[in-house]
Amino acid sequence: MMAKKLSSPTKKKKMNHGLTLVDRNGEAGMFQAIAELGNDGILVFDKNHRIEFANRMASEITGFPNAALLKMSMLSLLDNPHQSFVEDIFIHPEQYGEKTCAEVHLITSAGEIKEAEICIALAKTSHGIHKGYAYLKDITDRKKFESDLKKSEEKLRRLFDRVRHGLFISSKEGKFLECNQALLDMLGYADKEEFLKIDIIRDLYVNPKDREIFMERTERDGFVKDLEVEFHKKNGEKITILLTGHPIKNEKDEIIGYEGINLDITERKRIEDELREANEFFTNLIESSVDGIIAADMKGNIFIFNKGAETLNGYKAEEVIGKMHITQIYPPGIAKEIMHRLRSPDYGGIGKLLPCQFNVVSKEGEVIPIQISASLIYNRAGQEVASVGIFTDLRPRLLMEKKLQETYIQLVSCEKMASLGKLAAGIAHEINNPLGGILIYSSLMLEDLPEEDLKRGDLARIVQEAGRCKEIVKGLLEFARQTEPKREPTDINRAINDGLFFLVNQALFHNIRIVKEFDSFLPFARGNAGQLKQVFMNIIVNAAEAMHGNGTLTIRTSVSTDRKTVWIEFKDTGEGIPEENLSRIFDPFFTTKDVGKGTGLGLATSFGIIEEHGGKISVRSKIGEGATFVIELPVHLEKS
Repeated sequence: MMAKKLSSPTKKKKMNHGLTLVDRNGEAGMFQAIAELGNDGILVFDKNHRIEFANRMASEITGFPNAALLKMSMLSLLDNPHQSFVEDIFIHPEQYGEKTCAEVHLITSAGEIKEAEICIALAKTSHGIHKGYAYLKDITDRKKFESDLKKSEEKLRRLFDRVRHGLFISSKEGKFLECNQALLDMLGYADKEEFLKIDIIRDLYVNPKDREIFMERTERDGFVKDLEVEFHKKNGEKITILLTGHPIKNEKDEIIGYEGINLDITERKRIEDELREANEFFTNLIESSVDGIIAADMKGNIFIFNKGAETLNGYKAEEVIGKMHITQIYPPGIAKEIMHRLRSPDYGGIGKLLPCQFNVVSKEGEVIPIQISASLIYNRAGQEVASVGIFTDLRPRLLMEKKLQETYIQLVSCEKMASLGKLAAGIAHEINNPLGGILIYSSLMLEDLPEEDLKRGDLARIVQEAGRCKEIVKGLLEFARQTEPKREPTDINRAINDGLFFLVNQALFHNIRIVKEFDSFLPFARGNAGQLKQVFMNIIVNAAEAMHGNGTLTIRTSVSTDRKTVWIEFKDTGEGIPEENLSRIFDPFFTTKDVGKGTGLGLATSFGIIEEHGGKISVRSKIGEGATFVIELPVHLEKS
């Protein structure tokens, strides 16, 4: 079976100086640290396919210890059909500098076949020796983030207003027509008029040929981006500039001038020269990582910002590198905390930070949870020169954990309700029989006593209290779903009015103002009028008690826009419900009333009734602002 190409390799991909392996202590150290921090395997091998370098992840993916890998051939890691993919790398030297990727069968230390993605390219050391490098990824863990952000072009005036780097407008003949203060400061001119009089080719460019290159590329490509040139300051000092420019054309489409931006990278160039590395070889590794990789100098200036970082933060690299401070990607104080941990021995050793969770802030202002592992980079003198971190987006994992937690809570709640239902059913059945006997015999005795007998009052009280007990048992049975009331078209407005009829004359309601905002065209709901009346009365009584018999209760009915759901809202002006109780008020036997004044079954039973009707009941409340109970019931649909 031939290796499956993931994508067509770029033909004759040329690097600025070729793909070269450099062996310099400070430079190799930085990118070796990056390689060891990454989540992908890295292998370097010679023309005989012998492995010369393998990072930690290469061992984890293949199952072979590092020492074993360094004694092996690259070919021994692949099954026979895929070995030719590796063999071809030295057979076709014209592919030097190109990277080719394929899906292959990897043979692990246990002899098992593992699907993997491998990207291989031919490289050359500083001694002219050809090497192959492989970027190995376990396909099962692969995540791809693609960034499809469009970079908008700003008008010249906005650049002048917002950008802190040197902006200019110049003529084709070599005179500045306009500039901002940042460009004057950069080049050491205090007088703008003096600056506008200088000859660009003679007085500004260290190498006048660079001006010709700028003009030629602008005419050929329509723009020049990040052209590195050297400028003379007024005092003769040389500075390194990244020059980006666009042509200004007249109505005949002729170039008459240029506009653009000059970015002073003199300091950055000095640091980059100290940290410069195995060049394009390790840059490709960094850019290929699905995790964000960001490096900054000790002043906080970002100089590495890979594709993974672009996907995570929403910025393009060109918006960040040399333009943003590292603290801007974090919430306030986080960058300082990370640097503190890097310098402490308590979080992985001095100079290292083991994976830990923090937040970053995206371009759009979104706070994103991430896992970060980081390292400090030192020069030969042991001085800190940079920091580098790898950022993993935790949003997918945290979302899954949240869903699992919600599912668990629902399962526990259902289990609790089921257990309480069985307990309530058992108690209700056991009490029903003796209650029935008490009612029968006390009623018979009451019938046999003459009207003037003083014992009749006591017997009547027994009958009354036994009947009350029977109602409680009935409520328990309904909570336990032991009864199946008939469902029929129900007039919700009428059910509420019937409940109010029995309540408004009670002493508790004498000082309560009841406001009814009923929908006159409210469709019938599908339900049991008796049960729903019980729910409504229960909520109304609770509202009256929460207002201590003095306040306003607003009852509103309405129908959803699709006319499939009836809404009933009970809003009181009471004392409100504490936040810690909102998630518990529908639990059986939960009550905030004094002992003996409440069973804690009222709202639990109401919750069960509404749920049995295929509806929903919810509450929103704040202390001192009252409470609002909302009930949703399905509309009764006539059968065709």
